[in-house]
Amino acid sequence: MQVMQILKDKGADVMTMSAEETLGEAAQVLRERRIGAVVVVGPRGELQGILSERDVVRSLAQHGAATLDERIGSVMTSPVITCEPDTSLEDLMRLMTNRRIRHLPVVREGRLAGIISIGDVVRFRLMELESETEVLREYIGGR
Repeated sequence: MQVMQILKDKGADVMTMSAEETLGEAAQVLRERRIGAVVVVGPRGELQGILSERDVVRSLAQHGAATLDERIGSVMTSPVITCEPDTSLEDLMRLMTNRRIRHLPVVREGRLAGIISIGDVVRFRLMELESETEVLREYIGGR
């Protein structure tokens, strides 16, 4: 199984923002879209960073409510750890677990191709397991 199969199922839509926008604006987008991270891109669409709920909370804890007026670029995680569409599900799970990453941008030929969340990985793996279980049941019971 590969990342491209997850993207094919969930779609390649990615919420992006500029490093010049504020944390308050980002927090609003995260809430409205019910997502956990936004990808930060430059004027030509180049990947500059990622801003997650964790980043916002850490900044709030350190600087208080005034941090909401700060620019995303001052808080975002950069450089960004990414994967490619042909990354295996096993490698993806290992990377996300070892690096404690919940959101991973997918990059194809230097361009943003999607984003994978840990929830996407769990959902896809559960579907795989259910399918395997059904095949085994049919094999055992149907011969």
